[in-house]
This record gives sequence, structure tokens and C-alpha cells, in this order.
Amino acid sequence: MGFYNDHILPHVCDLAMRNKQLRPYRERVIGAAEGRVLEIGIGSGRNLPFYRAPVQEVLALEPSAKLIAMAQHTLHPGLQVNFIEASAEAIPLDDRSVDTVVTTWTLCSIPEAATALSEMRRVLRLNGKLLFVEHGMAPDKNVRRWQDWLTPAWKRIGGGCHLNRPIRTMIESGGFRIDRVETGYMPGPKPMTFMYEGSARPG
Repeated sequence: MGFYNDHILPHVCDLAMRNKQLRPYRERVIGAAEGRVLEIGIGSGRNLPFYRAPVQEVLALEPSAKLIAMAQHTLHPGLQVNFIEASAEAIPLDDRSVDTVVTTWTLCSIPEAATALSEMRRVLRLNGKLLFVEHGMAPDKNVRRWQDWLTPAWKRIGGGCHLNRPIRTMIESGGFRIDRVETGYMPGPKPMTFMYEGSARPG
């Protein structure tokens, strides 16, 4: 899987993130960011064009060097971006050092998501916020069956992506208090398109 993960998967991820259906989610989530922002899993940088004031700086965390190189081509003037090649399970930042943490379609694929959420909570200021949009476990029993059945194979081709993670429960178990969450299917195959969008604060 080394060649696939290093050379093919980054382009697969970038292609998936080009989906125009994702744009309204990006506009809402990224539009609510402010101050010093840590984005978990910057990927190929598809969120970067949506950052505006009052964002002062974006710390772009990403474990894949190939995706960081792709993201560097999406920068626009006036946005201060510092790329950090590291894992979300061990964020190399000081405690209480960021105002906003952003995750977009990322919690599905982090191997130790509970550890990553604990790290996000650690680096967030006490009055900071976690902004998220993620796909995950659907409420419909029949769709959940498909998600459970597809996930083992989906993880192999999707860089560890789980279709069936209970996003709200994960965030709350990570020590966050949900301020707002909206859920629903976006157009597309139901096992892949149940979305959780919202914000949370350190509990």
C-alpha cells in the first residue's frame, strides 16, 4: 500500500474534495473561523481560498508531505499560512494557543480519533471553538448496515476513511460541548453522504 498511499491516494483525495456539492459547507464552516486557526488535515488545500478576516493565521496540519506540496499551490495573497507536517494525535503546539480548530471531512480517517480530539481540546483556548463538517454514521438502520458492510473495503481505498463513525458522540466524548449541530444527507449515495455540521467548545 506504500506506493498507493504516497502517490495515488493524494490525488484521489484531491479529486473527492473537488466535489462542488461541498462548497456551501466550506463557506459556512471556514467563514466562521477567526483569530489563530488550526486546520486539522489541510489535505490539498481546498479550504484555503475560503479564509478571510478576522482570521489572522492558519496553521495547516497535515501528515502527508505530498498533500502539503499540493496545498502550497492554492495559497492566495494576504493569508498567512504555516504548514505543519504532523499527526493530529500529537499536535506540536502549546496548550491554549489557538482560537479556532477546523476539521472538514477529516475525523473519518484519523486512526486514533479520540486522541486527536483530546489534542484539539488541549491546544484550544478556553473560549475557543471547534468548527466541523464531517460525514459519518447515518440515523437510518438500513443505511447504517451498508456503512458497516462497506467500511472495511472503503478504508483500504480511502486512506483509512470510515463511513460509520458517530461524529457527534465522538466530539462530545473528546471533552467538547456542542453549541450547534445540523445533520442531513447531501446529494449522492446515502452511505457516504450523511453530514454533521456545527461548532463546539471545550467542555
